[in-house]
Amino acid sequence: MQYDSLSDFLSRGRAALRQGPLSMTFAEDETEIDTTIRHQLNSGFRTALVFMPDAFDLAEDLHDSVHRISYDPLAEQAVQTAVNAVIEAAPDLWMFYCFNAEYLFYPFCETRTVGEMLAFHAEERRAAMLTYVVDLYAADLDEAPNAVSLDSAHLDKSGYYALARNDPDNHNHPKERQLDFFGGLRWRYEEHIPAKRRKIDRISLFKSKPGLELRDDHTFNDEEYNTYSCPWHHNLTAAICSFRTAKALKRNPGSRYDIQSFRWHNSTPFEWHSRQLLDLGLMEPGQWF
Repeated sequence: MQYDSLSDFLSRGRAALRQGPLSMTFAEDETEIDTTIRHQLNSGFRTALVFMPDAFDLAEDLHDSVHRISYDPLAEQAVQTAVNAVIEAAPDLWMFYCFNAEYLFYPFCETRTVGEMLAFHAEERRAAMLTYVVDLYAADLDEAPNAVSLDSAHLDKSGYYALARNDPDNHNHPKERQLDFFGGLRWRYEEHIPAKRRKIDRISLFKSKPGLELRDDHTFNDEEYNTYSCPWHHNLTAAICSFRTAKALKRNPGSRYDIQSFRWHNSTPFEWHSRQLLDLGLMEPGQWF
């Protein structure tokens, strides 16, 4: 189905919001839109929304599988606006949002669906899941000038760290069970990244409810949604393997010519398998075995 705008979708396409889990993809450019959506459908998302300009192409085999919404994801607060509108229209539904050329991986995703994972997560009385945005980049920027290559994708195997998240209402104590995570290209090339955009944590998987709102920093107005685990034990976390930062660094005139290669001594080929991410500590299986 195709819709002329977000309001058109919310008017004519509400039937699509009855089944979850639901994915929302924001296509900022034309890079790997199709593979991003296919990855979601293969993971078990029952409804897929894609927000993209009319000028972008979508593979014919996806026309009947997704709900295409004419939209400009680069407009100010566009992602917040769309996500919050869908939350309001479809309370009590598991949702996921990402950008094109981003791929969700969770523990044992090769043999278990995202619905099965979220069912277990809900049984642990969790309504949101922390995801780490793990930067991917092409091995050879001469062969892939936009830094995107599925065949030669690399990631950093170390260099990740976390800091306590300050509480503006209580300067003597950080926020409970919340951390700011850093690493990857945003850490290595921080001089090209605004300070407020250097974090790599994102609450990408969540259950909608009345009054819930996504904020500009990828957190929610319900502080429990922003926690990495419940008080009594570790919970599941997931990873979003993303070319987004690499693309931006090669597109931005201020950094394009300063970077000849993203590879360094801690680079390793990405295996497109959850076991590698678990072994590197980039996601947590919690009590799910």
